Amino acid sequence: MRIFALSLLAMLAGSSLHAGGNASADALVAENATLSSYIQDEPPRYGEDSVQCVRNWSLYAEYYRQRNYEMAYEPWKYMFEDCPRATINIYIHGANMLKHFYNETDDPERREQLVDSLMMLYDQRIEMFGEEGRVLGRKAADLYQLRPDDVQELFELTEESIDIRGMNSGADVLLINFQSVIRMVESGLKEVDAILERFERNSEIIEYNLEHNPEDERFYRPAKNNIEAMFEPYATCESLTDLFQPRFEENPEDIELLERIIEMMDDAGCRDEDFFFSVNEQLYTLQPDADLAFLLARLESDRESYREAISYFQDAIDLYKDDDEEEHANRIFRSYWQMAEISYRRMENKTRARRYAREANNIDPNDGRPLILIGEMYAASASDCGDDEFTEQTAYWVAVDKFERAANVAEDSSVQERARELANTFRQYFPDRELIFFHGYDTGDTYRVECWINRDTEVRAR
Repeated sequence: MRIFALSLLAMLAGSSLHAGGNASADALVAENATLSSYIQDEPPRYGEDSVQCVRNWSLYAEYYRQRNYEMAYEPWKYMFEDCPRATINIYIHGANMLKHFYNETDDPERREQLVDSLMMLYDQRIEMFGEEGRVLGRKAADLYQLRPDDVQELFELTEESIDIRGMNSGADVLLINFQSVIRMVESGLKEVDAILERFERNSEIIEYNLEHNPEDERFYRPAKNNIEAMFEPYATCESLTDLFQPRFEENPEDIELLERIIEMMDDAGCRDEDFFFSVNEQLYTLQPDADLAFLLARLESDRESYREAISYFQDAIDLYKDDDEEEHANRIFRSYWQMAEISYRRMENKTRARRYAREANNIDPNDGRPLILIGEMYAASASDCGDDEFTEQTAYWVAVDKFERAANVAEDSSVQERARELANTFRQYFPDRELIFFHGYDTGDTYRVECWINRDTEVRAR
């Protein structure tokens, strides 16, 4: 490890120390005399010649401070080779100098040598000072900048760093790792499952840091956005099901896993998948929740399982009321409204549909749609609720009553317009004056529409 391509190091120096270097070094050593007493405590840290270590340390540190990297290089090289444990700055400053030399040359061969040297520097830093996970991440970040096509090495470095650091992994390391695995899949070096697995893991780490380290959001938020953008072409419902179904079957009571599956499949637009439904159903069994009950109700409705849908909507209503009825009034309204729609349009149960519509109207009297739905059911029942020409038309009176009321109370102009259109349409089906008189009534009289409707209304002629 300490062999650092000496010919390369000599080349990087650019020039040797000038003739006055010894005098200058003596002056610097005098100014840093305290180092001598300090290093006597642990001689092994400073190689076989601690005096030379102190001398070269002082030289390189001063030149580095002046940003005279060419003059700093030779004493730095001595420190790197002969005093490798003296200070971690050998590696911090050395990396900066090597990258500086890289940017100063256009020679491809020299650039490759510089990158190799930089990678070796990081390896020795780990050997001397530890922090393997973090340093591997820095190594990967520099390799990505200087040799971005070394995809295999980038992947391996970042994998090792993430394995060591876990939730403390850097945002840039997570991003480089994900980009690398995508490129490896595209090159046929890995299967697509590798992308899915890294997306799940890297996203979990990012979300953890966004929650627990908000001061680092400026790093993790862009990483999250970029990773999600790169992942989108691979986030198919089939691939997500293939990835997660075995894990789900193995750990069906792992709530964190279930929530992760739901989030990823929802983001990928997989709500129609049977597996998505099964995971939500299992999560609801383990941890009943009003929003989840509402979602399951809608999913059951989409699956044409209408009785189950109504049952889940009722669960959602009960749970919302237990939580905070006022805060969740809109969801309660929507639940009753969906129950009314399903009961009438899918299950043809007008009595139950009217009951749910009335509950919805009680929650929000200014919506208007529940009143329109009741009016539509009354109008649809006209022929079923009469036994002659006159009685078969009386249901239109109560239907128009609902449409007119909806038009008066609705805050939404589109609902108002719809209600007025329906009222105008069904007024045309009122009985005429002659038929009304023939049955013993006059306009303005009160009339009770029988059948399931069982409502009083006013006699009117078309």
